[in-house]
Amino acid sequence: MSGPGERPFDSLDLQSTTQVANGDLGVSTTREEHHGKLRQPVQIHYFTHHSTKYYWNDVMQNFEFYKGLEDVKMSCVSIHSDHSSGLPKTLQDYRRLFFGENEIAVRVPSLFKLLIKEVLNPFYIFQLFSVILWSAEDYYYYATAIVFMSVISIATSLYTIKKQYVMLHDMVAAHSVVRVSVCRESKDIEEAMSTDLVPGDVIIIPANGMIMPCDAVLTHGTCIVNESMLTGESVPVTKTSLPTSGEEAARSFNMEEHKRHILFCGTHVIQTRFYAGELVEAVVVRTGFSTEKGQLVRSILHPKPTDFKLYRDAYLFLLCLVGVAGIGFIYTVILSVMNKVPAKTIIIESLDIITITVPPALPAAMTAGIVYAQRRLRRVGIFCISPQRINMCGQLNLVCFDKTGTLTEDGLDLWGVQTAEGGRFLPPEADPAKESLVNTVFVACMATCHSLTKIEGELSGDPLDLKMFSATGWILEEPTEEETALHNPIMPTVVRPPKHNPLTHSTSCEIGIVRQFPFSSTLQRMSVVVRRLGDKHMQAYLKGAPEVVANLCKQHTVPHSFTETLETYTRQGFRVIALAHRQLESKLSWHKVQSLGRDLIETNMEFIGLIIMQNKIKEETAGVLLELRQANIRTLMVTGDNMLTAISVARDCGMVRADEKVIIADAAPPKDFHPASITWHYTENPAQTHQDHQTVEINLEDAVSERVTPQDQNYHFAVTGKAFAVITEHFPQLVQKLVLRATVFARMAPDQKTELVEVLQSIDYTVGMCGDGANDCGALKRAHSGISLSELEASVASPFTSTTSNISCVPHLIREGRAALITSFCVFKFMALYSIIQYLSVTLLYSILSNLGDFQFLFIDIAIILIIAFTMSLNPAWKELVRQRPPSSLISGRLLCSVLTQIVTCLVFQVLAFLLVRQQSWYETWTPQSDACNVSRSSLSHSPNVTSPHDQKNIKNYENTTLFYVSSFQYLAVAIVFSKGKPFRQPSYKNWPFMLSCISLYTFVLLIMLYPVPAIDSFLEIVCVPHDWRVTLVIIVIVNAAASFVLEILILDIILGRLIFRCNQGGNRPTQPPSAGAPQEANDRWASSFLLWLFCRRNKPPRVSYTQLALGLRDAADWPPRPSAVTYARDLQSHTSAAL
Repeated sequence: MSGPGERPFDSLDLQSTTQVANGDLGVSTTREEHHGKLRQPVQIHYFTHHSTKYYWNDVMQNFEFYKGLEDVKMSCVSIHSDHSSGLPKTLQDYRRLFFGENEIAVRVPSLFKLLIKEVLNPFYIFQLFSVILWSAEDYYYYATAIVFMSVISIATSLYTIKKQYVMLHDMVAAHSVVRVSVCRESKDIEEAMSTDLVPGDVIIIPANGMIMPCDAVLTHGTCIVNESMLTGESVPVTKTSLPTSGEEAARSFNMEEHKRHILFCGTHVIQTRFYAGELVEAVVVRTGFSTEKGQLVRSILHPKPTDFKLYRDAYLFLLCLVGVAGIGFIYTVILSVMNKVPAKTIIIESLDIITITVPPALPAAMTAGIVYAQRRLRRVGIFCISPQRINMCGQLNLVCFDKTGTLTEDGLDLWGVQTAEGGRFLPPEADPAKESLVNTVFVACMATCHSLTKIEGELSGDPLDLKMFSATGWILEEPTEEETALHNPIMPTVVRPPKHNPLTHSTSCEIGIVRQFPFSSTLQRMSVVVRRLGDKHMQAYLKGAPEVVANLCKQHTVPHSFTETLETYTRQGFRVIALAHRQLESKLSWHKVQSLGRDLIETNMEFIGLIIMQNKIKEETAGVLLELRQANIRTLMVTGDNMLTAISVARDCGMVRADEKVIIADAAPPKDFHPASITWHYTENPAQTHQDHQTVEINLEDAVSERVTPQDQNYHFAVTGKAFAVITEHFPQLVQKLVLRATVFARMAPDQKTELVEVLQSIDYTVGMCGDGANDCGALKRAHSGISLSELEASVASPFTSTTSNISCVPHLIREGRAALITSFCVFKFMALYSIIQYLSVTLLYSILSNLGDFQFLFIDIAIILIIAFTMSLNPAWKELVRQRPPSSLISGRLLCSVLTQIVTCLVFQVLAFLLVRQQSWYETWTPQSDACNVSRSSLSHSPNVTSPHDQKNIKNYENTTLFYVSSFQYLAVAIVFSKGKPFRQPSYKNWPFMLSCISLYTFVLLIMLYPVPAIDSFLEIVCVPHDWRVTLVIIVIVNAAASFVLEILILDIILGRLIFRCNQGGNRPTQPPSAGAPQEANDRWASSFLLWLFCRRNKPPRVSYTQLALGLRDAADWPPRPSAVTYARDLQSHTSAAL
């Protein structure tokens, strides 16, 4: 691409421009006449990856990408002075070269493209190969069945994928193309399409609102915005214009810091407020995929791949089967050549051995268990858009929970108020609307210091503000648009007590809200300037975090017991808000107040009291968390709320037990030549039981000399989002140690939630995420299993959506995941054994130049295998979560032992039957005239027992019949042995379709073996054998089934499973010492030691990283850090100072 400059914000004096663009990697040619000279265009190199353009920077010698206007480092004042007048058309066209069209383009691929992508799956390619081969052999029946199953599977997959694309497309379509009013540099206003917008454009926000097509910063006026797309909360918020004066205006513009002034893409502007004759204007900051919503959509379109060991091992296992098939292929070719078999027959039979060893029906059979689990989940209100993730749920060993709306109720309830007077607290009051408080400054502050507004006659805004205001019983009245237009300034919002209140008759209590400084998460406060009707002085009211408010107040007005009282409330899980007020100077006019910075207003305040709110924990929360803890599944809280409240909720819901310590990691970035540091604060245990059974308070912060011994592992870390950012940047070597024991993450931004999930995955946790807002989308998508409790935008990113608004869906999902995972293992093992059993039969028959008949293949493949494979997947999940987790790998000792022992068992009994039948006295070369059933032994011919082909395929012979009977029972035997129930699935006897299928097939095969039916024998190409041999075969298959059962259940599950393989399973809390004195462990210790030595597993290190890390920290003398210790970052090495 070529253009007049190298960067989008270069200052250009463009006079004449001619542009030709060709596609994504197009060429733009620009001719400029600059100071009378023809300026040559500059060549710009770029590439596009995941909807983001990366441009070559000659200075950095690297590629970089441009976010938007924030790339120009500037202050808030400079946005007003340099960017609020609009762009000329030529400059807009130039910037569009770099930023492209302003659209979040979610292209819904055609069904043909999706079909091509889907059928290129290796399984489907192999199925196509198998179907062609079977058709060449005239084996149309099974080929038709495989084609039918494949078509259904592909159609289902295409429908699911297409539906996800359509949902995502519909989510962004609301603002894809709209008409907007754009200000030009010449003060002209023109209508344009939103796709033409670029960073730096100035747009007009209409009075009736709009869906924002970009991220824009408000420079004039005020907007009421619904940001549910970003936050998941359908609560209107007030956006004010970017400050033009004061300390805040001089700061550098930052999207995060100034988000209270930014209208984000996709959010709905409901109302605007403005000065008469002036317009509500906003400067475009970001466009397209660079916007907040664009980044969300990109994270959904292009998520980081989530690896799951089952699928990786499945391919490895299939490669092993391909290796076995290769051996059979070579064996068949050599044997056929030695016996001078025709070339066509050699090719077909040698390729056929491959389709026998690698079962084409495997994908359909594996999918069955997942489909059944998905159906059961739908019954309990859990919907899934990514069925393959169900298996991942079976391996979850850590679940992250959002707090508000997930663990706790959505709203807050007012518990009470505690006013302050004369430097001391008065007793708390439950009702602020009581007579003694109506005319107080405290209630006036509650009634005015908020961001509430009326929309269609209904009061709406932040739930906290709504609770506070409704508790006062006051009434809010807003001016109409006509009233606003009659006045130069904005008409104030007025609040007043109810008219029927007798206390308000003598004194006018109407208060007008003159100026509002909205809540800032950075400043942790909001304030208003008000005037009471008839007063000469204006008042300033302030509310916010208690510590922040106290620092802004005159110290003599703050009660001496402030700290103790605050800790008492926060430790009990209450959310505390402090109020303050100040009388302003009488010389301050209405207009002057509008231009004052908040730092001049919010100072020298007088402390007036506390509002105590409680966030109730949902009824189901504690029980679910206890169930997960008992199942050895670690739980974490990841919230945007403050630290003390989060810790209190964690204790109340059982995430942190009463006897466990909480260590707050308070990290500070480097400043003034001081390195980054972490201060380790030990919080108080709410209560511990003393030896005399009295409850005592223990303050660990004062007990500096108390040392946590390495054996005392009952501690949790708590980290704020700010500290997490500092630690990941300056203490990377501590991140994994910290998250290993961290339970509470407070004040976490959406991208930090995603980053936390990735860190946990890096130490081999299988992570689940449960949240209810669009701000959780990134983490929901990145986690192995994301569960959304909201049916809004979060459900588009989340693999699972629950219609139940509490976390009781999590155990349901894990149980079904475990059942589906075990089902996948059972089906995989069964299909592998089916392939090997059939491979053994065919290989033995190839040695005598024979094979199984087409209808024998058909009976085995459809009547036995497909019916059994699809019905054995129907076992429901076990009714409770157990501590044991199902295996995650097919290439594990236990599973390999299971498969190999069954293969050897089947091989032994097939070879035994094959050799025995050839040793029978009645055995002869079978011909159509042979009748071994009716000829007496004395009259049998004693010709040499050599089988020579009497027809082309040599299907009918005694070896074929014998192996057909034995192998048919072997399929059923391994199906029953592999179809296990407890502790992850309901017992197989409760799966009546499976039991009915097994009993019916057992009965049918037994009947045609003991009591032959000529028609069936002819159809299956079975020859008649003496009754004695039939009885012998019954004995062989009974002993075979018994051997399979004993090896699988008694040897593998009971002996080896308990004494060897259990030792290989990593727990979530490996640092906790195992319970001593367990009788079973004492009895098994000698056997376990011997078997571990025998299998070379003694002192074998754990596989998973978090277990290795925990074992390494268990005996570390400096971990956890001492109370009040400080850890510094110095030359990439951490140094821990002595306790302060």
